[in-house]
Amino acid sequence: MEKITLGRTNIEVPLLCIGTWAWGDKFFWSYGKDYTADELQKAFNAAIAAGVTFFDTAEVYGNGLSEKFLGQFIQGTGAKIQIATKYGPMPWRISAQAVKDALSASLHRLQLEHIDLYQVHWPFAFFMSQSTLMNALADEVERGRIGAIGVSNYSADQMREAHQLLSRRGIPLAVNQVRYSLLTRQVETNGIIDTAKELGVTILAYSPLAQGLLTGKYNLNSGEKPMGARKLDSRFKADGLQKIAPVINLLREIGDRYHKTPAQVALNWLIAQGNVIPIAGVKNPQQVEQNAGALGWKLTEAEVSELEQVSRPWR
Repeated sequence: MEKITLGRTNIEVPLLCIGTWAWGDKFFWSYGKDYTADELQKAFNAAIAAGVTFFDTAEVYGNGLSEKFLGQFIQGTGAKIQIATKYGPMPWRISAQAVKDALSASLHRLQLEHIDLYQVHWPFAFFMSQSTLMNALADEVERGRIGAIGVSNYSADQMREAHQLLSRRGIPLAVNQVRYSLLTRQVETNGIIDTAKELGVTILAYSPLAQGLLTGKYNLNSGEKPMGARKLDSRFKADGLQKIAPVINLLREIGDRYHKTPAQVALNWLIAQGNVIPIAGVKNPQQVEQNAGALGWKLTEAEVSELEQVSRPWR
């Protein structure tokens, strides 16, 4: 399994990360109705079997259930699992102690003493300064409870500030987790990608399949109805589906050359950008196997360029 280093750390992870937002989430993803804990266990096992041993979660996913599921599943495997979770800067968290306590709670749910990557879920720290927040995280690196520090949804300027604060402690900012796909390319034009390259920060790309739009499952002729959070997304309406049709058609065309699906081509395109790790959300083993098919092969430069051109309206 080919690996990539998280920023300027010595932590190596697979080129694909498994996203677990849906693990235990009833509000957006209908956990308990459309899928169960048994399917999540099978999804975890399928990921390990495929060599995709890097998982992204957060304390708020499923109100802690996502972390709990991962903690339970990890106990049953001898494989080396790498976990990234997230700290939520809530308004009532106003001190460095709050960061320490939140990390302790996450570690307890995960049944771990150490995690590889701890990320700040969003940049609005309310009554806690970024200096207090970053220094609290740096303390935990020195304490040995986290391997690397990341941020999520940070702008270019916010990422630069976090990087500067951590640099004073001799600690690199490892990642910035942002929305990035062929249908969400604003990070290429708002300075985030350029700043990440300058600072040596790896991009973790969430929603790399645009909530499933890039799978080709939803189109004007399929009759497939969006469920859950997708019902609220205008991109799943007739006008939205018609607009993305050229992108899906090209994904199918390129995929046919490699016997790959549109989703696998879309994930491979992100990996081809360099220093980008897609986070593919899964709810069952079939989705894991589908996403893992993005690994072990490469698009040509010409194909990467074709996809770049057809998806330019989403920059």
